[in-house]
Amino acid sequence: MKRKHEIRCNYCGSPAILKSASEIFHDPKQKGYVYVCSHYPACDAYVSVHPGTKTPMGSLANAALRKKRILAHQAFDQIWKRRIMSRKQAYYWLSDKLGTDPAHTHIAQFGDYRCEQVIRESRKVLINNRQTISAA
Repeated sequence: MKRKHEIRCNYCGSPAILKSASEIFHDPKQKGYVYVCSHYPACDAYVSVHPGTKTPMGSLANAALRKKRILAHQAFDQIWKRRIMSRKQAYYWLSDKLGTDPAHTHIAQFGDYRCEQVIRESRKVLINNRQTISAA
């Protein structure tokens, strides 16, 4: 029998609980679910789940890390959106740059340091390809 893996907060160690996204974001239009620290909102760590599942997209993150992950995605996504590489090639390139297994190269799993690396390396690619760097 498969054992359930308990999701815990990276900041305070408390268990995470599944809540509706509309409840957390105070917006009835929000669909899906979010894992939040059981001490939310005192501990503001949360992570969204993949649509139609209860599988978290990454690890719980506080406001500062969520912002950093957004900036990392904004920088990285420009590489494949501007067709410098395909999306798949870009993820393989990123895993090579970071020394991570391609199967585990997900910005939603990264901490502050890795996000900074993503931003820095992505900007290098954009500059080397004579691309204007969008806000990130």
